[in-house]
Amino acid sequence: MKNWISRTGLLLATVSLLFIIGCSEPASPDTESKEGDGSENSQEDAVDGGELIVGLSANPMTLDPVSYTSTYESQVIRSIADTLVIYSNDLMEIEPALATEWEVSDDLMTYTFKLREDAFFQPGEYQDGRQMTAEDVKFSLERSANDSAMNRLRMVESVEVVEEFTVNVHLSEPNSALLAVLTDAGNVIVPQEEVEGWGDQFGMNLVGTGPFKLDEWKIDDQIQLSRHDNYWSQTPHLDTLIWKGITDQNMMVNALRSGDIDIATDIQGQNRAILEQEEGFELLTVPGLSIEYVAMNMMEGPTADIRVREAINLATNVDELVQGVFQYGGAIRSYLPLPQSSWGYEPSLESMVPDFDPERAKQLLAEAGYPDGFEIDLYVIERRVPHATIFQSQLKENLNIDVNVNVVEFGVQSDIASQGQAPMYLMGWSWYPDPDFFLYQMFHSDQIGSLGNGYGFHHPEVDELIERATAETVDQEERRDLYVEAMELIIQEYPRVELSLVEITAGISDQVNGFDVRPDNSFIIVNPNTNVSVSQ
Repeated sequence: MKNWISRTGLLLATVSLLFIIGCSEPASPDTESKEGDGSENSQEDAVDGGELIVGLSANPMTLDPVSYTSTYESQVIRSIADTLVIYSNDLMEIEPALATEWEVSDDLMTYTFKLREDAFFQPGEYQDGRQMTAEDVKFSLERSANDSAMNRLRMVESVEVVEEFTVNVHLSEPNSALLAVLTDAGNVIVPQEEVEGWGDQFGMNLVGTGPFKLDEWKIDDQIQLSRHDNYWSQTPHLDTLIWKGITDQNMMVNALRSGDIDIATDIQGQNRAILEQEEGFELLTVPGLSIEYVAMNMMEGPTADIRVREAINLATNVDELVQGVFQYGGAIRSYLPLPQSSWGYEPSLESMVPDFDPERAKQLLAEAGYPDGFEIDLYVIERRVPHATIFQSQLKENLNIDVNVNVVEFGVQSDIASQGQAPMYLMGWSWYPDPDFFLYQMFHSDQIGSLGNGYGFHHPEVDELIERATAETVDQEERRDLYVEAMELIIQEYPRVELSLVEITAGISDQVNGFDVRPDNSFIIVNPNTNVSVSQ
């Protein structure tokens, strides 16, 4: 028996994707979240009109949904285009957006979506603001399935138009995590005419059904949007929304303090203390779905030996490293390959992670044939150099391992790691609350050769458990049990040194109403649950 799911029904009765915040011990006092009023309370101060300027810590390269690879690009995409479904503000539920209701077949192979009939695209060069239909959903999702740079819809085989406002999404294999995937900015719905008309330039001329339309893009500077008056959800308070790239953190905070921007994102280090102490501004933080780690090559080199990997784990004082990097707060120690905010996190597994024990580490390294240590390359991007420097010092002191720190651009690091050519690499990973987007991407053998599993983790039993977690059941507790079992096996292989759980942060002017930060690092300006405004 199939039951339609709608806003008034049990949203997750068919596919349970609850996001349970606080499933682990609370953060230590110096990293405890200091949340603002949030969108619910501060909406009382909302006024219509005005301009909001948001600072991004990197400049977007493209707004084409199938080509984007960074969080910075997704922030802008979400303000121009919509997905079929969205997460609630607290990430506890999947809610309707362009789809008003949906059903899932018993075999988890077909998802049927009924679409809203009041969604219209912004006027563009190749269409005049027409109504969105099922044909647009078919075009957009199949385009993502075939062309996505991140393989975001790997499970989708085809999309069938059933009626003008009904589609069937057919999967190549059962997958209970599809709804979470469909919240991704890479799966927004776009008009075929604009995509084909602009060709390679569509990424500079994105058109969607969202609350704002793209007016002007000054490369390496800012992207200016204006209100889409025919937006299907609540009318945006703002007249204008500007996303401005400011790559220097000190300049970002100074721009906020001087009034050049209204929201500063990705606040780190001493700048956190500055905003916490200055009147007229507020630092918003929340524990994020974001982890950092050192990955070790399991296919070749010294770290192909499990004893070496265990020794490196034992010789790394993670608490000291995290305290050294995050002197002003912003992160706590990580233990598992899942963020604590994911509903798959199991605190009892933390006891399986080895404590700092350099003497035991030396014994293991000698047993592996490296009593005098060895030399190894570590790849890292600029902003994680402090992590790498402390890690380098600890391995030299505790194991006489000489770590050569190679600082490269993210694209270079991605290429080297994906090809399995990095002996070690230090990076971060952030995605959905659903464990599949951490554990499948980073530990399933099918992902060897991708950025997630660039270290070559291969364990047939782990593969089986991860596959079963999305193919056999939609029950969250049953899925969680399978992921916990998989993590037990992963921990025993010592593929990585888990470092830190990173907070999501933003500094805001007290003139901003209705804005808050979210664990998934998406900064929502307007959607069915949020409508940011600025005081005049």
